[in-house]
Amino acid sequence: MTNTVSEVLEFVRENDVKFIRLAFTDPFGVMKNISIMPDLLPSAFENGISFDASAIKGFRDVTKSDLLLFPDPSTLSVLSWRPGPGRVIRFFCDIKNPDKTPFIQDSRYILKEVIKRCENMGYVCMIGVECEFYLFKTDDEGDPTLNTIDYGDYLDISPLDKGENIRREICLCLEEMGLEPETSHHERGPGQNEIDFKYSDALNSADNLMTFKSVVKAIAARNGLFASFMPKPLKGKSGSGLHINLSLSKNGSNIFKNRQDEHSQVAESFIAGVLEKVPEITLFLNPIANSYERFGEFEAPKYVSWSHQNRSQLIRIPAAIGEKVRMELRSPDPTANPYLAYALIIGAGLEGIEKGLKLPPAVDMDLYRIDESIAKELRVLPNNLEKAIELAENSRFVKSVIGEEMARKYIEIKKEEALLFAEANDKDNFYKERYFRFI
Repeated sequence: MTNTVSEVLEFVRENDVKFIRLAFTDPFGVMKNISIMPDLLPSAFENGISFDASAIKGFRDVTKSDLLLFPDPSTLSVLSWRPGPGRVIRFFCDIKNPDKTPFIQDSRYILKEVIKRCENMGYVCMIGVECEFYLFKTDDEGDPTLNTIDYGDYLDISPLDKGENIRREICLCLEEMGLEPETSHHERGPGQNEIDFKYSDALNSADNLMTFKSVVKAIAARNGLFASFMPKPLKGKSGSGLHINLSLSKNGSNIFKNRQDEHSQVAESFIAGVLEKVPEITLFLNPIANSYERFGEFEAPKYVSWSHQNRSQLIRIPAAIGEKVRMELRSPDPTANPYLAYALIIGAGLEGIEKGLKLPPAVDMDLYRIDESIAKELRVLPNNLEKAIELAENSRFVKSVIGEEMARKYIEIKKEEALLFAEANDKDNFYKERYFRFI
């Protein structure tokens, strides 16, 4: 990967780069970008590129609307699916104020600050994600329909699996861009797919997830299809999750890998911290009304619990050995802003370490079939957007991680969304018009 400004400028000169995208993510996980010509890139590194922050939901009002994009040279990627002649490259950007100080509501900056805290405690956080999505057919005008590309099931092969070639094209494109997909397969729902990624540090993982979603959308469209990351696009079918696999290392060694060594309590306290805070941060892991249709079925959790290997749990410790031992958080979905989600998850775990929290006993049972008397003893995740908003609004922890102003604006906009959903007579149509066409 190209790391320095001088190397980037040399790459642009020597590789027929004609177009440069400067990308960033709004508070709600939507990628935005400005395109510039190569001659402007040196100035972008030095002085930034101005944009109207009042036009970005959750940023600023018109009275202080100027912000600057500074490309991060380490994030250079060639957009290999773009037509020639001339290459198109993309950078993720740091967002700054006109005086070049960090814009503290930039979710990428928020994650960076949590990573610094993690490193100051002596740990490196590694994350690998499993992201699910559906492939739908489009109509004669190119608009998405609810007709899936196939009727395959989990791990099916062709001809039941009609997404095989699309997944291969996506994986090869991601490899060309420097990402490292590890596995891909058909999931449980008709037309549902999953691609899993190799572990990387938290910031790269978040950048890679944003890249992945844009590549999936672009390649699906190129093949006359529509890719949807909506958590529950089809009633009675499997929802799409974003399973977050996370481990901590100290001095180059994964502290999750040996429960008998001196660091085992640290790993358990980290997991305990996530379990303690997860109801408060669910708004940021499952940020839309449709997210809550997914909980409690098709291997999506409902209760705040953990166990080994058990896919009905919120946190699962998968069967793995050595450096691959990790915790898997199964509640998030692909609509989450990964920068905010990672910041809050890591922050919760670090607080667990600082407090020396004890990990509660594992719940070794199928939570989809448990007795009501047992269920009453378990904490539950919020079951709708309104409840998630309430828990986040009352959380000092959320404000301490993402900042008072980010929390206030995010929650304010989500309250408006929840009200619109509550007032909608046709919930299915609300999902279609508000979410399905855009997610």
